[in-house]
Amino acid sequence: MLYPSSIRIEYPLARFIRGSALRALVMVDSAIGHQEKSTVALSSLLAAVLLTSIKLVVGVMTGSLGILSEAAHSGLDLVAAAVTFWAVRAASRPADREHTYGHGKFENLSALFETLLLLATCAWIVYESVERIFFKSVKVDPSAWGFVVMAVSIVVDIGRSRALARAAKKYESQALEADALHFSTDIWSSAVVIVGLACVLLGERFGLPWLHTADAISALGVAGIVVWVSLQLGKKSIDDLLDAVPPGTREKVERAARVDGVLDVRQVRIRRSGPEFFADVVLSVPRETALERAHDVATAAEASIRACLPGADVIVHVEPVAAGNEGLLETIRLLAARRALGAHGIRIYQQDSSQTVELHLEVPDHLQLNEAHAQVSAFEQDLRRAEPAVADIVTHIDPFGEESALRNCSPEDEAPILEAIAQVRDEVGVPFAARELKVQRAGNELSVSFRCELDGSMPITDAHAWTDRIASGVRKRVPSIGRLVVHAEPISAQRDRATSAG
Repeated sequence: MLYPSSIRIEYPLARFIRGSALRALVMVDSAIGHQEKSTVALSSLLAAVLLTSIKLVVGVMTGSLGILSEAAHSGLDLVAAAVTFWAVRAASRPADREHTYGHGKFENLSALFETLLLLATCAWIVYESVERIFFKSVKVDPSAWGFVVMAVSIVVDIGRSRALARAAKKYESQALEADALHFSTDIWSSAVVIVGLACVLLGERFGLPWLHTADAISALGVAGIVVWVSLQLGKKSIDDLLDAVPPGTREKVERAARVDGVLDVRQVRIRRSGPEFFADVVLSVPRETALERAHDVATAAEASIRACLPGADVIVHVEPVAAGNEGLLETIRLLAARRALGAHGIRIYQQDSSQTVELHLEVPDHLQLNEAHAQVSAFEQDLRRAEPAVADIVTHIDPFGEESALRNCSPEDEAPILEAIAQVRDEVGVPFAARELKVQRAGNELSVSFRCELDGSMPITDAHAWTDRIASGVRKRVPSIGRLVVHAEPISAQRDRATSAG
């Protein structure tokens, strides 16, 4: 039989209090995080309203395509910021019956939507730029207002892109990351527009008409920057929606799962929903591992994985497998335990290339003979499949359970045992002392055990042979004995035990 290698006791009230406290802390941290993300997204939305308004007004006043393209870009940023604000709030909702992994993918959808908006903007900017460069002439007024609005745009974009980037990194929010990326590109695109306006101004002052197209060319520069960034962001959004994981994440989780007691990591599956990771891991452990030990191994693996993926939702499944160094004796005990049978008195005999096994199997005592025999036969078939080298199996059926539980016997039951031990002592011719005799009754049978003190210098093989001879002699004189255990120990052991007890 298999028994737990250790027992952990935890009072239910203490477990409930600790679990409730941990859940409360997680809920508080989560609420604070959602509030901070919503605040940053709202500030970005208000900034987008301001920049779109002033760029549109100045662009119309100056006729600058660069500024108008920036106004269109900021207008879509306004829509994107509004979508981000909605997505962050929607993603904060907890899991429910229809969304068992939560609502985190709203952030991925928001980032993908922003990508599509940016690409549509770029298409219009490229079309209008080509028209102005090759097919029509539009007068651009490089007034001071154009330079002022673009400078204000750069200052505002620097502030909000940094705030969004900090929040995105802190909470691993892809929606906020998309917004931060947008506004960081706005900084560069605004700088390109300023260069374009400066070129137009220089063309007017120094009579260089070819510099008048610099505004349209700068708009193409804006479009190029935005297209490149949008494609990167779009790829990342699609990867997350398709449950792709960052490179190296799977290997990192697999290494973390190899805690003490794990034979192999058989499967690792990872998905991401917004900022949260979900990991399903299958581990193999030696099949002789006790249930509580296997649970401890799974718990250690979960903690190790969460250390490399903070906040991850981790599920570890443990599968028992045969270890490479598992012996026949261990296999017999495991196969018996699998069928809820106890195995003892196992003897293995090697005969050339085959083996013979003799053992006692404990079966429930309420079974009929044919039912008990069926269980034993099934065990023998399991053993032959697992160990083809076993040629012969001899099984003795032992009943166990409430009906065969031992009960104290009367003093009359001990008398014949004491007499038999005295007769055997005279018969074998080896001095020994019988100590701590215990006699119990199980139905019509007696269960007997006693300690047999022998010379401590005697070889163990001789001691085993003498205890077998003593047991045989006692059993011969008292046929009602069912179980008989003779424990051999050196004479000094009894004195040591008495000393320690005193």
